[in-house]
Amino acid sequence: MYEPVAFERLPATRAEDWVAAWPAFLQTCRALGQRDAWRDVCAQAATVDGRNGASVQKFFAARFDAYRVRARRLEGEREVETRDVGLMTGYYEPLLRGSRSRSEKYGTPIYRVPADLLTVDLASVYPELSTLRLRGKVQGRRIVPYPSRADITNGELLAGNELVWVDDPVDAFFLQVQGSGRVQFADGSMIRLAYGDQNGHPYRSIGRWLVDQGELTLDQASMESIKAWVALNPSRARELLNQNPSFVFFRELPLGDPAAGPVGALGVPLTPGYSLAADARHIPLGAPIVVDTIDPANGTALTRPILAQDTGGAIRGPLRFDFFWGFGSAAGHIAGRQKHEVSAWLLVPKGSAPESLLRR
Repeated sequence: MYEPVAFERLPATRAEDWVAAWPAFLQTCRALGQRDAWRDVCAQAATVDGRNGASVQKFFAARFDAYRVRARRLEGEREVETRDVGLMTGYYEPLLRGSRSRSEKYGTPIYRVPADLLTVDLASVYPELSTLRLRGKVQGRRIVPYPSRADITNGELLAGNELVWVDDPVDAFFLQVQGSGRVQFADGSMIRLAYGDQNGHPYRSIGRWLVDQGELTLDQASMESIKAWVALNPSRARELLNQNPSFVFFRELPLGDPAAGPVGALGVPLTPGYSLAADARHIPLGAPIVVDTIDPANGTALTRPILAQDTGGAIRGPLRFDFFWGFGSAAGHIAGRQKHEVSAWLLVPKGSAPESLLRR
């Protein structure tokens, strides 16, 4: 649900963050600028001095309405809980080492989208189901589900469907969690891998499984701690990874501008620190959001405008976000530590109801 608020009642933000967010907003206009709701504000953006934080903030105050994002839990038709605080995690664009051919060193495949993966959209009939991805031929009224991670990794089910081979199965797993990444070959050349599709199985946290097994505490369940656990328990790596039945397939892209982020669900490059992933059923894709959370790098407040330009398999609900930190191990170190409460204020062009901009 969305609670209207006056723009001046938004949390205090820094002028430099409005300047840094401006290029990300212009990317939104590249994708949405011809749509009715966005056409005027994107045209007016050409008159704004994007180097001046006060001018940028004044533009949004004049051209956008602000709404506090809240989450409701219903039992039947009765509302039993309303929350205005959710969860912010982080993600990044990892670098993997790989090869075009399989070898002893490069033995873990990254797969392209299989030809037999069907996408059946049941959301128009059962909105709570969102989109189901199932495989196989229609048999009467049934569709056979696509295989799980264990089915895929324990055999040769997708032999011949490999995009590249990489040197670390755990890095390949976390590539799927991040949804995009880069692969560098021995000659120094590099490609990008972008999210292609998913096998339709629900995402399950391997960190949570390690906690439930008593191997890690909840505070320790970070990407770095999981990798350290695997290094100490290599014989259990496959058992661990297969606790998550979800499996992601990729598309190969040229590297392009190495300073730019990967292309997100909006179809534009992500801006490190100023793009995030949201649930497009609740947050309009492309919209600016002011978030109030914690900076995992130093534990201080992180309150800034940011653009909802991506989605993610584990990002579900109106107050569930994933903060994009950029490329490489330094970004990964910060992203892996981010798991904090967040409050959010959605900005939409004046005259548009938030619901009218949602992806259906």
